[in-house]
Amino acid sequence: MPWIQLQIPADPDNADQLEDLLMEMGAEAVSMEDAADQPLYEPDPGTTPLWHQTSVTGLFDSQRDIDQLCAEVKDAWHQQTQQSLPEIEVTLVEDKDWEREWMDDFKPLQFGSRLWIVPSWHTAPDPDAANLALDPGLAFGTGTHPTTALCLEWLDGQDVSGQEVIDYGCGSGILGLAALLLGADHVTGVDTDPQALEASRENARRNAIEETRLDLYLPEDEPAIKADVMLANILAQPLIGLAGHLAGKVKPGGHLVLSGILSNQARDVMAAYEPWFTMDEPEQREEWVRLTGRRTDG
Repeated sequence: MPWIQLQIPADPDNADQLEDLLMEMGAEAVSMEDAADQPLYEPDPGTTPLWHQTSVTGLFDSQRDIDQLCAEVKDAWHQQTQQSLPEIEVTLVEDKDWEREWMDDFKPLQFGSRLWIVPSWHTAPDPDAANLALDPGLAFGTGTHPTTALCLEWLDGQDVSGQEVIDYGCGSGILGLAALLLGADHVTGVDTDPQALEASRENARRNAIEETRLDLYLPEDEPAIKADVMLANILAQPLIGLAGHLAGKVKPGGHLVLSGILSNQARDVMAAYEPWFTMDEPEQREEWVRLTGRRTDG
């Protein structure tokens, strides 16, 4: 059975309201997509930004009368907002097993020589590797973005055995959990979003990681500890603002790993950390960079 697809351009101020309206009008599913090739990268923790130009798409039963459906949507929108909707693009979409098609898009990913991220419906390609079971979804990073991949590859190339690690802005916990699977003794995860902490906790359970090896905190509750490795995959401006705070949590000689940084922002971020760290040259992938450094003794 085909579906009627209604695709409507929207801006961030009305996209959520339009999504609700389409559901009220009987849509079986509603999604939002980028309408202007403006990627959203790692947002500030706790935020859910939308694109400047968003396309809101609703799928409706093919038995609906298309002209009447469009007219009802336009009329309901005008009644709610006193505004007219932009042109509605209508297409007929063939029926598919959408969940299966979505799942088929995600395969196990290898980072370096030892580390794999493996969706739960796949068998680990290398049973003897460090295999982190992590499913894609709405949550906080699955290793596919260059910022996360750069950090995972750095971890794979290090000997973190027995070390204390801080994952600042932990999201799904992907970096901290990878460190634990690679031999770290303990990870402290910090995030401003309670949902991120719960996602990290659940992913740890799914990977049979002992509760004593992972502690999770909101920033206001984080303990006064020092780490051998500080991981922070956030964004350039928050990283600059946090420079002194993060530096104070790294042991002398400890490692700093920063990501979520565009290449044209790298020098500003490096300058913010140079009072405490000897910084390496940036490692770049696409337009993103990873910065690493070692804590000085001072």
